[in-house]
Amino acid sequence: MNPRTTAGVAVVGNGPVGQTAALLLARWGIPVTLLDRRSRRSAVGSKAICQQRDVLDIWSSLGAGRIARDGLTWTTARTYYRDRELFHWSFVDRGHSPLPAFVNVSQCHAEAVLDELIAAQPLIDVRWGYDVVDLHQDAEQVELTCDTSAGTRRITVPYAVVAAGAQGNELRELLGVTFDGQTFDDRFLICDIRAELPGWETERRFYFGPAWNPGRQVLIHPCPDSTYRIDWQVPAGFDLEAEVARGGLDTRIRQVIGDRPYEIVWKSVYRFHARKVDRMRVGRVLLAGDFAHLVAPFGARGLNSGVADAENAAWKLAFVLNGWATDALLDSYDTERRAAAAENLDVASRTMRFLVPQNRAERETRRGILDAAVSDPEARGRVDSGRFAEPFWYVDSALTTADPDRVFGGRPPRGESPAAVPGVLVPDGPIRVAGRPDVHRLRQLVRDGLLALVTGDNVVEVARTLSAATTAPSSVLRLEDVDRDGVIARALDAKPGETWLIRPDGHIAAVVATSDLPALTAAAHRAVAAPCHFSG
Repeated sequence: MNPRTTAGVAVVGNGPVGQTAALLLARWGIPVTLLDRRSRRSAVGSKAICQQRDVLDIWSSLGAGRIARDGLTWTTARTYYRDRELFHWSFVDRGHSPLPAFVNVSQCHAEAVLDELIAAQPLIDVRWGYDVVDLHQDAEQVELTCDTSAGTRRITVPYAVVAAGAQGNELRELLGVTFDGQTFDDRFLICDIRAELPGWETERRFYFGPAWNPGRQVLIHPCPDSTYRIDWQVPAGFDLEAEVARGGLDTRIRQVIGDRPYEIVWKSVYRFHARKVDRMRVGRVLLAGDFAHLVAPFGARGLNSGVADAENAAWKLAFVLNGWATDALLDSYDTERRAAAAENLDVASRTMRFLVPQNRAERETRRGILDAAVSDPEARGRVDSGRFAEPFWYVDSALTTADPDRVFGGRPPRGESPAAVPGVLVPDGPIRVAGRPDVHRLRQLVRDGLLALVTGDNVVEVARTLSAATTAPSSVLRLEDVDRDGVIARALDAKPGETWLIRPDGHIAAVVATSDLPALTAAAHRAVAAPCHFSG
């Protein structure tokens, strides 16, 4: 006998990406069956530690604001060549978010907080020990066959999200996707230690070729509870057990921290990968997180981009399942998030090529840049110690209405956000909404549906137009009424007589003249992948 169950969406993989997808879907009222092949949660090691502001914002919207509070906020990134500091920079917030640009907190801690929320969510059915061994789909449903300790179980759902992690080769084969890319031969030793290092608590430090790791790199990140993560680039044949046995690991640590007491919390050796699938939508299945793309960790683009996958998938699946959009909306998940994966691969792979030159010519070029950077500001700009995670900009998405007066200017300088243009994530900032004492900042409103911010007095006309254009939940606010201090208006560079249409994931879908109601209609249609009957 093969019992079957039916739920709105099956999420395969109970890591932070799957957890986030499940919670976001449940927030939209969608039942979720959350599956994982493991028998229970594994809390070994701190894993991904750098959580970006916009990911913290997503988690905060789910009630997991304590992840940001429990993390260690760091503000400055310093880069050294041997014993000389080349440059440092800090994060710049175009808006005025109360959330830090980055916190360092263990992935295991984030998972524990999300587990608590999932346990309190009746729409999420968690099933450990469910190993998906077969998958079939047709025009209406997906059937997952799972091996469990109680025998075979089959789960039939309208849609599935697969966030099964980097080791999901069998599932990728079932889905018929490729996972092309590169595996780097060099290895990296990662060690979390507990020690007192005054002055290092809020700084990330990156060293090229220090005397204590000549020719290779060392990265140091502060973490909560006086813990620091140290990453050493090591040779391809590095043996961690042998290193520990001969006292080499102790020597490495003391070369960094000096003659101080310390405790090793966790240690491991990794090789890094740069890979992505050829499709992130396979029929009624959406692929997310490390299952869909792997990047080197310098820049913290792995977990952070996976959580953005989860949010993109969740609102679009919710719109389709609630009847507010057609299945065509899910095509934009593939195009938007695959473009984001390609961007992350490009940025992270450029960093890895600088960190790990592949031949003599590349090594000499890098050394020339580093030598020159000691005194030449232009050369410093060519030193790549990792560009930190940032939201992807959907400026070329089919859901975005371009504005000739607001054109994306390309990647901003390190640590900065781009100007607010269609496709970019809307800046956050303080607001006050009448009758909503629970709302204190703009991003708290965007996840309820489509949001229109109007400069001027045509709120009623805009609301009527938006309601006629889409059955999706929508709200309209007069910017001047909620942005009493003008923080949002300045961050947007908003002009009189404009309407800013914002998607449920906070990305700006369009900026149109409030008087041009047909253009607003077209932009609303476009934002949910509905046929556009008006130009705009």
